[in-house]
Order: sequence, then C-alpha cells, then structure tokens
Amino acid sequence: MKLLSWNIQWGRGMDGRVDLARLVRAIEHLGAFDVICLQEVAVNFPALPGSRGEDQFAQLAAALPGYTALYVAATDVPGASGRSRFGNAIFSRLPVGQVWRHALPWRPEAGVPSMQRALLEAVILREAGPLRVLTTHLEYYSQGQRQLQIEAIRNLHAEACAMTRWAAPEEERGGPFASQGRPAQAILCGDMNFSPSAAERARLLAPFADATPAWVDAWTALHPGVPHPPSVGIHPVDFVDHPECFDFVFATEGLSAALSDYGVDAETEASDHQPVWVALD
Repeated sequence: MKLLSWNIQWGRGMDGRVDLARLVRAIEHLGAFDVICLQEVAVNFPALPGSRGEDQFAQLAAALPGYTALYVAATDVPGASGRSRFGNAIFSRLPVGQVWRHALPWRPEAGVPSMQRALLEAVILREAGPLRVLTTHLEYYSQGQRQLQIEAIRNLHAEACAMTRWAAPEEERGGPFASQGRPAQAILCGDMNFSPSAAERARLLAPFADATPAWVDAWTALHPGVPHPPSVGIHPVDFVDHPECFDFVFATEGLSAALSDYGVDAETEASDHQPVWVALD
C-alpha cells in the first residue's frame, strides 16, 4: 500500500495561482497511490488568496476517478453564496469501512490567531488486513493548542484500540448499532506544525499505560539517526526562515516493520508544502 500526505494550501502554488489540475499532475507524477491524504482543502472560500471560491473537494474527487472521497470541514461558516468550508480529505482506491470526523480542541488565546482543527479517520480495507488512516492539520501559532490537540489524538487512538478489544453482544442490534471493525493498527499523517525536535512530537510518540500500541515516526523507523528531510522552506516561504520538516507520517508499532519506503518530493512548487509518502509491504 502506498500513501501520500500533502498540505496543498487550497491548491495555491508558489507562483500565487490556485491550480488543482497542476496539483493532481504532481501527485500522478510521483506514482500510483492507494490512499491520498490532503490538508487545506477549501470549499466556497473566495476570500483565500488566488481562490475563486471553487468547490475544491468536488473538483479533486472528479480528478481522481476510482477513489472513494471523504472530507471533514474543520471550519464551516456562512459565505456569500452558501457555506464556506476548510478542512482535510482522504481519497482511497481501496475499500473504505467506517469513517469518523473528529473536532480537535480549540482554546482561543488572547492576541493569538487560530482556527478550528479536525481529524479525519477512515478504516481502509486492504488485503493484508484493515487499518485506520488518520489525517490532520494542527494549529500553527500556538504550541499550547497543539499540545491539547495531540492529547485528543492520543485519547482517540486509545479509544479506537479499546473498541478493537471490545466484544460485541452475542445478540447484536442491527442498523447503526451494528459493530464495525476499528483496527488498532493505524497510520497518522498530516501537517503537524512542529519540528522533529519539538516536545509535541515526543509526546505524540510517548508509550501508553495500557495495551494501546504507541506511534512510531515512519522516517525514523526506516532511517534511524538520520535527520528528517525538510517539507517546508525548500522554496522560500514567510513562516519558516530555513528548510524544516513539519509534515509527518506516523505508524503504530505493529505496522512499523512493514514500512518499506518514505519519500519527499522536494521539486514541486504546487503548494507551500512538499508532499510526503510511505509504502507498506
């Protein structure tokens, strides 16, 4: 299975143009992916620089035929013509089981800009066994908010693993009460807005007190002792003053041995972030 994660900055490239077709071409140039996770996907948000208020989720879904398209709007507000939404998307050409859309904590701080953040979670039914794929985009301006969001992600992961161990009643109710598979094994990816040396990363990777499998940094699992390749600042941007890694892929302990490849496309200028990907044998 190959998975790609990319903060697409609503399709706005380094030239200031919003061009979703260019972005899809950049993905296709990198190879055939089974799962594509995108952050900063906008719907009816003409106030974003370069945007004409496109329904970017619909356009991307149309440009990726054969993929099941999933979306979570972290921001959902009234616009000039309908609702304006901003969030994360998963596109899977493997069968998809149950899907969850989680709002992450948002504790506003005086004088600190911020926005609602969300986590999109889907069970991907692959031949080697089901796994959960989670994608998110954590707060940029506030370390305190990122820390709260990381605790929420850890709690949601522990909750999912507890459901894996839970035995459904022998005479189960049907409909929405029917139990669905929620495997403990998972991949978490996205724009985390912290560096590899940050305390937030260390907390995310911390072991759990119970049988919940811990998160493992996919790059470190494949390249121990090697610094993370940068995913922002390769092309000049205004939010970092040197190339840095903000975009990560994490896997649960049971999946880390199956990791076979990790890549970063340092060439494309279709966004202010670079796409990253992993492969599982």
